[in-house]
Amino acid sequence: MSWVKEVEELKRRQELAKQMGGEEKIARHVNAGKLTVRDRIDKMLDPDSFEEVGSVTGKAEYDADGNLLDLQPANLITGRGRVNGKRVVVAGDDFTVRGGANDAGIREKLIHVEDMANSLQLPLIRLVDGTGGGGSVKTIETEGRTYVPAVSGWEVMVDNLAKVPVVALALGSTAGLGAARVAASHYSVMVKETSQMFVAGPPVVARTGETLTKNELGGSDIHTRNGAVDDEAKTEEEAFERARRFLSYLPSSVYDLPPRTECTDDPNRRDESLIEAIPRDPRKVYKMRKIIESVVDEGSFFEIGKRWGRSIITGFVRLDGWPVAIIASDPYHYGGAWTADASQKVTRFVDLVQTFHLPVVHLVDIPGFLVGRQAEDQATIRHGVRAMTAIFQATVPWCAMIVRKTYGVAGAAHMNSGRFNLRYAWPSGDWGSLPIAGGLEAAYKADLAASDDPKKKLEEIEERLNRLRSPFRSAERFLIDEIIDPRDTRKILCDFAEMAAPLRKTGVSSFGIRP
Repeated sequence: MSWVKEVEELKRRQELAKQMGGEEKIARHVNAGKLTVRDRIDKMLDPDSFEEVGSVTGKAEYDADGNLLDLQPANLITGRGRVNGKRVVVAGDDFTVRGGANDAGIREKLIHVEDMANSLQLPLIRLVDGTGGGGSVKTIETEGRTYVPAVSGWEVMVDNLAKVPVVALALGSTAGLGAARVAASHYSVMVKETSQMFVAGPPVVARTGETLTKNELGGSDIHTRNGAVDDEAKTEEEAFERARRFLSYLPSSVYDLPPRTECTDDPNRRDESLIEAIPRDPRKVYKMRKIIESVVDEGSFFEIGKRWGRSIITGFVRLDGWPVAIIASDPYHYGGAWTADASQKVTRFVDLVQTFHLPVVHLVDIPGFLVGRQAEDQATIRHGVRAMTAIFQATVPWCAMIVRKTYGVAGAAHMNSGRFNLRYAWPSGDWGSLPIAGGLEAAYKADLAASDDPKKKLEEIEERLNRLRSPFRSAERFLIDEIIDPRDTRKILCDFAEMAAPLRKTGVSSFGIRP
């Protein structure tokens, strides 16, 4: 006696589940410019690597004799697969089944997939498209009751942030718990025009008096500029590629180290243009991203959060094949001054690299915290101090390269000066408690008041002080470790990456990343 009949029944149920929400709803979904959840999983993972878990989960309908009539599949598809050859866990929402609402799902399945990533110590990829919470208002009638809000399994989601890489792609309209699952990640992406994220959607918001379209309320233009989501993609395929690149720089869990890749870019390569990259006029801007590209392995710069906190650049690079985190100033935005948003960006990024043991290179040009009424309204000092504290809490190897300004409290956050770090400066280095242009009038107020020609006196004092500002004066007193030829930057940074590699420690950080 065999079990062929039961296996055939299993196949039948699996085929029913693969019909998702049915032809009509699938067509509507595809016509909206979106891929089905199964197509998304196929495109996200390495070919033929998906192993589904819970393939026949759903709500079944039986006749009086107990024979299966139909199966409404759960709208969360889960399983394991591979990305770049490495095992991952994946969870994909199926919007064609009840719009991704939890009343078509099985709550245990959502908890199980989080547990799977946590217990197997594997990266988790969430393909989010729906609410994924307590269901719609209609649930009250279908269930005959309501419930006290709770998010079962949230403690596992929090623990995952401290242990495994979590990527969340918002691929449609996400609200409630769906939006929270996007935000509770290390890296998130939205697709322009076709994905949105909100606490509650337009119909609920309309009851408060605001009538907005989905994109007006929570489109990618909003959330990639306020920091709720890291990046924007033009297509779903681009979002998948960004997720793959992000994961390529990280270990599978905190119990591993980020992998080195083969490098064909000479670590001793010199870029002659660096000798004139920084203008002599301190008021002139320059392109920091061009400098980054010139000193890291060719094509390895992966920027994260480009659209928000824009006076700070964050991302991953490779140096002689070693994965390294990079922080850099962008003088095109507030001259590189740390704003409230930029400070929050630094805090979150430092928490991320501390969690996954990535050494840090910091290309520094910080004139200080942003000043003015707007800065005070935004509690810049509070957010700035949090960023500085994150840097001082970090224990990963750190190399600061001062390319121009380092002023004030924000400038002091270019590294943790209380522990050993590598620190270099270009000849263009310029530092102090306050820029002369901003502090001279206050410091020499009495001298200027007593002068018959305050303007001329001011010029004399400024010229006298400028002669003392040379970085060589600081180097004489060992206030800067070493001044270097900018063209040697790549070689020095590659040496740093190699020295840092054996110093990286596995395990759970003393503090976990906060979304």
